[in-house]
Amino acid sequence: MDGWAVAGPGPWNLLSGTDDRSPGILAGQDSPEPLGDGEAVPIATGARIPRDTTAVIRSEHGRVDDKGHLHARREVVPGQDIRPRGQECRVGEQLLPPGAPVTPAVLGLAAAAGYDALYVTDRPRVEVLVLGDELLTSGLPQEGRIRDALGPMLPPWLRALGAEVTAVRRLGDDAEALHEALATATADVVVTTGGTASGPVDHVHPTLRRLDAELLVDGVAVRPGHPMLLARLPATADGGRTRHLVGLPGNPLAAVSGLLTLAEPLLRGLGGRPAAEPYTAPVKDDVPGHPQDTRLVPVALRGEYAVPLHYNGPAMLRSIAVADGLAVIPPQGASRRQELELLDLPWTEPGGMHGELSAPGADGEVCFT
Repeated sequence: MDGWAVAGPGPWNLLSGTDDRSPGILAGQDSPEPLGDGEAVPIATGARIPRDTTAVIRSEHGRVDDKGHLHARREVVPGQDIRPRGQECRVGEQLLPPGAPVTPAVLGLAAAAGYDALYVTDRPRVEVLVLGDELLTSGLPQEGRIRDALGPMLPPWLRALGAEVTAVRRLGDDAEALHEALATATADVVVTTGGTASGPVDHVHPTLRRLDAELLVDGVAVRPGHPMLLARLPATADGGRTRHLVGLPGNPLAAVSGLLTLAEPLLRGLGGRPAAEPYTAPVKDDVPGHPQDTRLVPVALRGEYAVPLHYNGPAMLRSIAVADGLAVIPPQGASRRQELELLDLPWTEPGGMHGELSAPGADGEVCFT
C-alpha cells in the first residue's frame, strides 16, 4: 500500500520522503536498502519491501512531525499490508489441470506466473452436411416440405461443444454429391443430418461402404436417436489426419441425442478436454419407458427434482428449447423420485443450473495438452 515501510516499534526515524527529491521506494525499483530498527521509508503500492521490514503503514494511518519522525495513528500489526512471496502459488504447484479451457482469466494467470507461451490443442474443425430434398431454408412449411431446423441449430451447438465449424453445406438427397463431399472433406469431423436409416434415399451407409470407411457405431439402443452412427473416414490423399463422421438422424430431437452422446465425447477427446463428472437427480413424476431401449427425455430442474417436459417426440424441439438437460430413462421406465442420470446441455451450468438462453459461442477456447 502507499505509505511507509517500518522496522521495529515506533515512532520511527523517516529516512527519506520529506521533500519531492527523495520520494522513497517506488514500484519497479531494484532491491532497496534494508531497514534498521526504528527506521521508516516511504513506499509505493507494488514496490519491493526492504529487508527487515516489520509492517507497512498506510499513508492515511500515519503522520510525520516537524522533526521527521513517523507516528502511527492506530495499532501496527506485524506483517500488515505486506503481500508475502508465494501467497498464491509456489514453485512446482499445478495451476490448472490438463484439458482446462484457456479463458481470459487463464491467460492472465499464465502471464502472472511468468509463462510466455502455452501448449494448446486446436479446436476440432467440423463440417456440417445437411441432407434431405424435403428441407426448406426459409418461410413456412409447405405441402410435403418442412423447415430445416438442424442447419441453423448445429453450428452454434457444435461451437459450444468446442468445435470450429468450417462449413455448412446442403446436399439434398444426392448420393454422388455426398460421396464427393466425404471423399474431399478436410475437416477433422464431418457431421451429417438424416440419411442414416435404410430407406430408398438414405445414402450414408452405402457411401461409407463405397469409401471403405470403418463403421465404429452403427445404431444405438436409445430413443429418440437410434439410427445415429459414428465412422472413421480414410485419411485424405495428401496424408492428412484421420477424419471422423458423426451421422445424426434427421429428426431434430433425435439429432440432439446424437450430439450429446456421440458428437460431444468425440469432440471432447479430440480437443483434449476431460469428461464432466456424471450426476443424478430424482425425477418428479413417473416416466414411461421404451420396452427395450433407453429413452432420453428433456427435463427442467425445479428445486431438487427433474421435471419431465412435454413435447418430447423425436421431431420436436419445443421441450429442449427450455430444458436444463436430458434425463436417461432406463428400459421399462422410471418411477417417481427415482434417481436418474442427467446429461447437461452445453449452455447450462455443470450440475444442471439453468443459465441464460443466449446464443452459445465459446469463441477462442483452446485447451492445455
